[in-house]
Amino acid sequence: MSSSSNKAYAQAGVDIDLADTLKGNLKKELSKASRPEVIGGLGGFGGLFDLTKLAKKYKEPVLVSSVDGVGTKLQLAISAGKNQVVGEDIVNHCLNDIAVCGAEPLFFLDYVGMGKLEPAVFHEVLGGMSKACQQGNCALIGGETAQMPGFYKAGEYELVGSIVGVVEKKKILTGKAVKPGDLLIGLPSSGLHTNGYTLATRIFFTKLRYRMDDVLPGTKKAIADALLEPHLNYSNILQALLGKLNKGDSSAKRKGNAIFAACHITGGGFPGNLPRILPDKCGAVIHTRSWKKTALFNALETQGGVLPEELYEVFNMGMGLVLVIDPEQKEAVGKLLDKQKQRYTIIGEVTKDAGKIDLQ
Repeated sequence: MSSSSNKAYAQAGVDIDLADTLKGNLKKELSKASRPEVIGGLGGFGGLFDLTKLAKKYKEPVLVSSVDGVGTKLQLAISAGKNQVVGEDIVNHCLNDIAVCGAEPLFFLDYVGMGKLEPAVFHEVLGGMSKACQQGNCALIGGETAQMPGFYKAGEYELVGSIVGVVEKKKILTGKAVKPGDLLIGLPSSGLHTNGYTLATRIFFTKLRYRMDDVLPGTKKAIADALLEPHLNYSNILQALLGKLNKGDSSAKRKGNAIFAACHITGGGFPGNLPRILPDKCGAVIHTRSWKKTALFNALETQGGVLPEELYEVFNMGMGLVLVIDPEQKEAVGKLLDKQKQRYTIIGEVTKDAGKIDLQ
């Protein structure tokens, strides 16, 4: 066999030997992000997951899937050389999207597209994904690495992830049991998570002319570091809450349950996401002064020159997940959140104003 450097495909920009070497070196690390249901190892044409091992746990299992990217946060991570962050981001974003359906995560797959395969970047991205999968009890079951010279600019890459989870059919969080008077509990975000970066970078770096290493006003942290905080995983805490507090026969009914819906605050903010989990005849009021905003969101709000209502349409404004709960179960929910060392704030309530999200 000819050496990699002499091969025509390598000379054209696609180094298959390097890709195989990198994947081989990562197998031990990636194998830690697994579950007992996984059959075989990484590297096959398809990832294998044995659903029969879940038969005793689920009577009517429903698979829940999602796919996403990390948006223009990817550009910032590339510029700052912090590629592990977006590896964590893509997993945690997907974990949260199925968690709000009540689903337990099963397995995750990734797609990484690059112009030229950069070993250090590749290791960082996959390392971030492996770390997040391990923390979320989700198997990193496979993926695809594409080398596409001439398609991506030098140093750039694309990152996409997909996830599959499972939930008991009668336990799917549909929001059907929600009614006016129910409380909204917000769980804090770590920052922008993976949404609003096109506007945020425009504000900080174009309008305000900050540099990435400039200190964020009100902190001792560089602006780039504040913007590149990893997207938080709420899946574990939500699974714990549902397991302890939702003992009813069906999540579509109020009896025996404390949590009626959960909302991942992503692109679209509060107005774009809350209506997705509320019954048609319901709206919500958000008391925006009920929580103290971090320096990052304060800077965007006070220096950004963007109308407040639009900020809440673009950013999570400091709240990454919202739970809709029975007001009579407020103490029980709070007690369990405290036990899990999860910070939270009551940020509003469900109203009779059909489809209206009132930001006060």
